Parts: sequence; structure tokens; C-alpha cells
Amino acid sequence: MYLITNRVLHEDQQGLKVFGKEPNPLGPNELRLVKVEGVRNPQVEVLADELPLTEAQAHSDKHKLDLDLKQQWYASLRVACELFDLARTQNRHLLFFVHGYNNDIGDVLKTANELEKLYKVIVVPFSWPANGGGKVSGTSAYLDDKDDARSSATAFHRAVQKIHFYHRLLTKSLRTELLARAVDKYPDNGEKARSMFTREMDKNCKVSLNLITHSMGNYVLKYAAKPSGSSLRKLVFDNICLVAADVNNPGHASWVQSLPSRGRVYVVINENDGALKWSRRKPGEEQLERLGHHLRNLTANNAYYVDVTGNRGVGSEHSYFKGRSVDRNSTLKKIFTQMFEGRKSETRLKYHPDINVYRS
Repeated sequence: MYLITNRVLHEDQQGLKVFGKEPNPLGPNELRLVKVEGVRNPQVEVLADELPLTEAQAHSDKHKLDLDLKQQWYASLRVACELFDLARTQNRHLLFFVHGYNNDIGDVLKTANELEKLYKVIVVPFSWPANGGGKVSGTSAYLDDKDDARSSATAFHRAVQKIHFYHRLLTKSLRTELLARAVDKYPDNGEKARSMFTREMDKNCKVSLNLITHSMGNYVLKYAAKPSGSSLRKLVFDNICLVAADVNNPGHASWVQSLPSRGRVYVVINENDGALKWSRRKPGEEQLERLGHHLRNLTANNAYYVDVTGNRGVGSEHSYFKGRSVDRNSTLKKIFTQMFEGRKSETRLKYHPDINVYRS
């Protein structure tokens, strides 16, 4: 599994001790790629930033990439090519995962591995220094994590920018080939050529790119999406899933509406979410109703609001996309399966227009 992180990395350590609790000392916008193998006794490798020219050339030749080999290329090229190959050969979708408050790296990896096992996807976590500033618990720790989440927003924007760049790079030759084929068949009919091109792309490129932001990970998403030039405002992901969002409900439409997707933007809500009820009680004028447990003011015109309150197995759970919640509720698991595969999950749900939500 590969992780993208802006945490400090202690390369002289072994295992998960490599991951520190603070932002990268070069600044919170500094990104590193880390490879983790194994679950019980994970082997951790911090990837060297720069790729040798010979390796960049090999990737370029294998994938027919339009690379300027006079430039320096980086580890992100290797990881993008490897994940692209893995996804296509195993017919698995890519799920990028932004975790929430007070998650150490062990928590992040545990959730990521569970997501892979449950949904048969390839998970790539973006891990920010969410550990309460090193404190054990309480209001101070929560507010420290909010500060770290906000300061990690630019790093997440940069990560999405890389995802967008490499996805376009790796699919460019396929797009060019299929477009030429469509134009050759329908040289005088642009509409039919475009229709054929779309069909052929769907047939030949079945891997989708999806995003789940959980809990305070949505705070990272919010601030990453706010600037007008943000990569989150480009068409990068098929589905974007805001689950148990620990952000303000009031005013959320202003930034959620800036998130484009090829498929859907989902906002998943549990009114009985115990963690968000606790979060709502934190002091400070920003702590208004949380988006992830409030069924009013659901007005983002691009969002599909899904209410799982009262569903079997959900109860007061905060991470109801895994664990007992989906073990005990096959319908709920199916909903998330479709979300994480870039499909439409609302088609199996009943729409309630009075409050603009879908329910099973």
C-alpha cells in the first residue's frame, strides 16, 4: 500500500515509528510517498524523491507516455504507473482516503486495509498529522487537529493535482487512439464520432477514481476546495463521498458546489453519530451543526444526501462504512460498494423531496 503524507518522517526508524506526529519540518505543504507492506509487522519504505532517468524512460516506453525526459521525474511517476497497472490487471477501482481526527498512522492503515478487504478496491490514504497535537484527548487536542487539518489543505490540493496530472498522462495515448478511430469511422459526423469515443472509453478504461473523506478529513477537503485555482475544482474523481463530515452544516453548499465529479458527490449522514454529537459540544463559534449529523439545510445543488440514521447496525457509529455496521447490513455495504466503485448508489434508495435526502 502507498500513502501520501505531509507528516514528518523519521527515516532512521523502523516500522510505523517512521511516521511522526507533526507536520513535515520543511512545511505542511511538503509531500512524501511511503510504501507499507504487511499488516501485523509492516515494513515501511520512504521513497526517494527523484527517479533515475533510466527508470523514467522505462515507464515512458511501457505506457507510451508523453514525457520530457530532459526534466527530473519523481517517485510519484513510479507509484502512478504501478497503481494504474494494478488497477487495470486486477479490475479494481482506486479509492483515495482522507482520514479524520485523532488518527495515528496505525489507525489509518487499519482502516485502509479494511476498506480494501471489504470493497475490493485499491486504497491510497492521504495522511495528515491528526493526533491532537500529541495530546491524549479533550478539547485542546480536538482544536489542535483542526489547526493541522486547515494547514494540511494545500498539501491535499497538491496531492489531488498530482492524481489529476498522472491520470491524464496515463490515459492520454488511449484517448488519442480511440478518438482517431472514431473520427476515421465518422469523418463527417462529429456527434456520432463523440458518441463512439465515449463508448470506447467506457469499454477500455473501466477503472474509476473515487474519494472518501471521513470526519475531520472533510475539514481538509473544505479548505483545499476553497481557492478558485484549487485542483479540487477540476474534474478528477468519479465519486466524491463526504462521510460523517465534521464541518459546519450552515454554509456548506458554497464549497460543496465547487466540487465537480464524473459521477456523484455524496454526503452521508447519521443523526445519531456519537462522535459528531461530541464534536458539536466543543467550544468556539465555529462549532455549529455538523454536516454529518444534521438533516436540515441540505441545499448543495450537486450533492446527493444519503441518510443512514436508524439503519440496522449503524446506531451511534461514526465509521459506519466498515466494521459491524456493514457486517450486519448488506444493503448498507452495497450502498458504499457502489459509491466506492464510481457507480450510482441512490438508484436503490427512496428519495424524500421534503428534506432532500435518500434513504434505504
